Order: sequence, then structure tokens, then C-alpha cells
Amino acid sequence: MSTLEIKGLVASVAGKQILNGIDLTVRSGEVHAVMGPNGAGKSTLSAVVMGKPGYEVHAGQVLLDGVDLLGMPTWQRAQAGMHLVMQYPSEVPGVDLTEMLAEAYSARGRSTDGLAASVAAEAERIHFPSALLDRSLNVDLSGGEKKRNETLQLALLQPKFAILDELDSGLDIDALRDCSRRVEAATHDSQLGVLAITHYNRLLEELHPDHVHILVKGRIVASGGPDLADQLERDGYEAFTGDEVADEPTSSGSYDDLFAL
Repeated sequence: MSTLEIKGLVASVAGKQILNGIDLTVRSGEVHAVMGPNGAGKSTLSAVVMGKPGYEVHAGQVLLDGVDLLGMPTWQRAQAGMHLVMQYPSEVPGVDLTEMLAEAYSARGRSTDGLAASVAAEAERIHFPSALLDRSLNVDLSGGEKKRNETLQLALLQPKFAILDELDSGLDIDALRDCSRRVEAATHDSQLGVLAITHYNRLLEELHPDHVHILVKGRIVASGGPDLADQLERDGYEAFTGDEVADEPTSSGSYDDLFAL
């Protein structure tokens, strides 16, 4: 059993404070959905937890099994058991999926024996075309193909916790079903803990949350069970915000700079 604890997290980007004291605990096998309007701090939360450059942490801790991740570079957080499914997956020319996974396995001390067969099996499971397996990572893939590719990586790397940064963004119905069902299965098969950032209830129809949190202006203003997402679908964010929320500043539209660490 592993635990991810976010305690009193306060952070800023581009000179503006976005997170104003986030407290959240996710345990193995649990799915926590984080929902909120644009500018609420959802993407900032994922960026700070994973160590994206350009964000300044002013207070708080991010503990994985009692070890604070905030002093680690991104690659060490990944090796410790964290994984990010990106909203805008990065393209990596010249490196194919199996090569990337082989490096990740080796860095974790895992054997690469049978890796190609495992990749092929996972690709078939989530309907990721086998013809794309030898292509450079995410290069010239559609949005749905990139998200299937990200989900395949998650399934094979078997982290302790995954942050899904709007997994449903840009997906058609079939891709959303395949990806969310695979993540849901991982919460049972390998006790994956999930922090799912999303705007919409449709993701949660397949990826069943144990807890739902509403994030507004950098604070969690409400927490509850799956019925909270139903309330949000019915009443909208206005019931939780009370006024207009400003856009959240970001330093970049992608996570490419994570790989520079």
C-alpha cells in the first residue's frame, strides 16, 4: 500500500500565485477526480507535483510514502513511482516506443526480456495500431492515437500513482472508452492510484472515482463521492465559484521541458 500526500501546497508561476494551500491524499487503488473551471489551478497542480520548470513552490510538501518529492528532479520522481499522462503528449523524433520503454525499464532495474511482446499485447488491448509501434514516439499521430500511446506506456511502466491531465481532451468516444477502461483496470490489477484532472463527467463514466474534489482559485472548495460530479454536471461551476475565474497563466502549452531535466 502506497500513499501520495499533498500538504499545504502553495505555488506560483509567472509571478502569480496559483495554488493557495492544496491538501489531498491518494492511496493505492483509489481514483481521485479533480474538477474545476479554467484558471482554477488544475494544470499547475500536475506541473508542480511532477516538477515542471518555471513553477515556484512557496510552502507545502508532496510526499510519496513519506518521502518529499519536491527536492527531486522529474526523472527521480518518475523512478520513485510517479507518472504523468500529458494533456499534450510530447513528440520525440528518432526514438520509438519500445526503445523508450527499454530505457525506462533499465533505469528502474527491470528486465527488458519479453518487452516487445508486452508492448504488442498492450497495443492490441487498447486498440493502438501495431503499425504505429515502430514510428517515432507520438510523431504524426492523431490526438486519440497519442492518448492511447500514453495509456500504453502507463500500463507497462506500472507506476504507483498516475496523474491524468485531461486524458479525455481530444478523444472520441471509442478512444476515451479504451483509455479510461485500461486505467480503471490498472487500479485493480496493480493497485494504481490515480489523480484524474478533468472538466467533464464523461471520463468518470468509465474511470469510476472514489473521491471527487472541486478546485477553485487554487483551493479545494468541496470534496465528496461520485455524486459530487453529478451535482457539478447539473449545477455548473457557478455554484462553487460565485464569480468569474481568471485565466491561469502557464509557462508552456506542453511538457517537453520535463525531458530536459
